[in-house]
Amino acid sequence: MKCPGVYALALPKIDLAGQDFDWISDIIYFGMTNCGGGLSARLRKFDDTIRGKEGHSGACRVRFKHRDYRELTSNLFVSTCPVACNVTSSQSDDFLKMGEVAYLEYYCFAKYFGLFQNLPEFNNKKAAPKRTAADLRAATAVLAT
Repeated sequence: MKCPGVYALALPKIDLAGQDFDWISDIIYFGMTNCGGGLSARLRKFDDTIRGKEGHSGACRVRFKHRDYRELTSNLFVSTCPVACNVTSSQSDDFLKMGEVAYLEYYCFAKYFGLFQNLPEFNNKKAAPKRTAADLRAATAVLAT
């Protein structure tokens, strides 16, 4: 989890615990990271954002629709594909591996689109535009009136 890589988030109607990754229509988001903290840092940023902080634009879109953190996280499944490399290296092999991470994310988009004729809900920026904490507060205030 300290490596860069790609991750998939799914909100299925069945329990996927312990199952291998599969291309299912219940995938709601694909993401990637090439940061030094790896997948664990990026997923922590996602979790922080769905809890109410800022910082992960995909998570802001998810949080806008799924406002109950406990309900969301009790049904959310995460699958990761790490790519071992040194993100601080200036070696060509490490640059190629970081490029592989970006390629893998776009491969996931293409494969999902080929199977389901659309992008995962929260990768589709037209259907689920970027949201901020201010957007969420405003929407919540409207619901409260």
